Amino acid sequence: MRRVLLMALLALALPVALFADSSSQVDFGNSGGTLAGTNAGMTLTGSTLVLVNGYDGLGMITGDLGTLAFSTGALTSGNLQTGATFAGGGSFTVTANGTNGLPNGVIFQGTFSGAVQWQLFTLSNGTHDYTLTGPLTGTLIVGNQTIQVNGLTVQLTINTGKDYFNGWTSIASGNTNLVVSPEPGTLGLLGTGLVGIAGLVRYRRKINRP
Repeated sequence: MRRVLLMALLALALPVALFADSSSQVDFGNSGGTLAGTNAGMTLTGSTLVLVNGYDGLGMITGDLGTLAFSTGALTSGNLQTGATFAGGGSFTVTANGTNGLPNGVIFQGTFSGAVQWQLFTLSNGTHDYTLTGPLTGTLIVGNQTIQVNGLTVQLTINTGKDYFNGWTSIASGNTNLVVSPEPGTLGLLGTGLVGIAGLVRYRRKINRP
């Protein structure tokens, strides 16, 4: 009986260890592409995935790795020239091309889970930097597994020279950070199972006492 209980405890402890290992950060870097904006939202197309770090234990991989594209919700306040806020929604897709151990296909599919900020910064030399930041939620696809992830962020920075953003521009680079962690409900179920087994052990000990 003791061996069975130990095996059951081990079976529950292994998923906990796996989840603890998956509480990590996955980074995507992208370069190039066209960022377009209207009152209907911002969209990025034609951007090359150039960096993947922390995906499926592969470490940092660089090169021409695939594509990254997104769209936001509609404009809710401000304007495209001096700064604005866009609604969440839209889509965010990272597609790998099978290079350097990465799979061939979509490896992240998500959406903006909150407001997307479009901010203007005027530099000391008179040129303009714009940054686009926003939270994401979605699914990280690793082999045959799909991992729901939350609390993700994307940041895109562009420089328009001394001109203001006029509705579209080519971008230099962008960065997306994914914090992968277990869902609270899953950990709760695991905890309940462990408590149940602990109770069973105490019960067996009690009835086996002389």
